[in-house]
Amino acid sequence: MGRRDEESFRQFAESRSPALYRSACLMTGGDIHLAEDLVQETLGRMFTVWNRRRCIENPDAYARKALVRVCLTHHRRRSSHEQPAPRLPDQPVEIGDTSLRVTLLQALATLSPKDRAVLVLRYWQDLSVEQTAEAMRTSSSAVRSRSSRALAKLRDELGQTSFSELTAV
Repeated sequence: MGRRDEESFRQFAESRSPALYRSACLMTGGDIHLAEDLVQETLGRMFTVWNRRRCIENPDAYARKALVRVCLTHHRRRSSHEQPAPRLPDQPVEIGDTSLRVTLLQALATLSPKDRAVLVLRYWQDLSVEQTAEAMRTSSSAVRSRSSRALAKLRDELGQTSFSELTAV
């Protein structure tokens, strides 16, 4: 890889890492350490194909697809049952109503990895049904039915009043 390609990848990684990390946090049910690992693996995969960028029309979409695939693959592995330490040494400073965020992350954690991925792509990343289907390598009807069932599960988990408060955040 040439110096120009390395520099363009570095710029891409710096600009897209925060958004990928936020999506990964949601897809992992709030496991920040796993989210960091998934983003690193995603960027590593992107780095290996970056010099073939002419084959990648939209690097942002490619990164989203790669993140979803890395996340789903991780959940299929046996080693994905590792549990993080109960107390973290560093606590991030959060702005806003943290109780709503914690409630949402706990509710998302009760969903299957595919359900979380659909909800994150559709409602967090604001992708269309077709874009979500492409990222997850499934049909549009599967995305619609999965998102409908996942939202129903979230409503049951959170209760209708809490759910309307969360969607306003």
